[in-house]
Amino acid sequence: MKTLQKTLLALAAGSLLSMGAQAAVSYGNGYTGQPYVGAKVGQFDLDVDGADDPTAYGVYAGYNFDPNFGMEAEFVGSDDADYRGGDIDAKTYGAYGTYRYAFPNTGLYAKGKLGVARTEIEATGTSPAGFYNGTNKDTSLAGGVGLGYSVNPNFSVEAEYDKLGSDADLMTVGAQLKF
Repeated sequence: MKTLQKTLLALAAGSLLSMGAQAAVSYGNGYTGQPYVGAKVGQFDLDVDGADDPTAYGVYAGYNFDPNFGMEAEFVGSDDADYRGGDIDAKTYGAYGTYRYAFPNTGLYAKGKLGVARTEIEATGTSPAGFYNGTNKDTSLAGGVGLGYSVNPNFSVEAEYDKLGSDADLMTVGAQLKF
């Protein structure tokens, strides 16, 4: 990568972090909130016999109304995993209400979320009797629990487990940037 491109990327990243650091997060009487964006990677645990669990990649965005309550939306897709001579992949779209509990005098916090998710599982390949083949789309109640660590006021890392209905679970680690 050329020196000019590296310099511009460093300046852009520094400006973004600086803007986030200057953002008002006054959870006092004004209840000024805090938006955030993040990325995650992990693994789907699909309830499909004979299928390898696909690797998951996702993005999410949220808004904390106060230190405890917020909302979050996410998209997580997968790569193709091996399934009976073919492939299987999954994706999910979710919208959640969130709750965070910050452990006193640490950057550690616990997170819970509850909402609705649409999960799509698609399998292609051979289909002997009794094995799944095709597309399954399910919209259902979904939720998750996680543990996070605030590295600084604008950057956190999280590990999370989500239950996405009857056919899929999701385990991820991710990072988020707060503004």
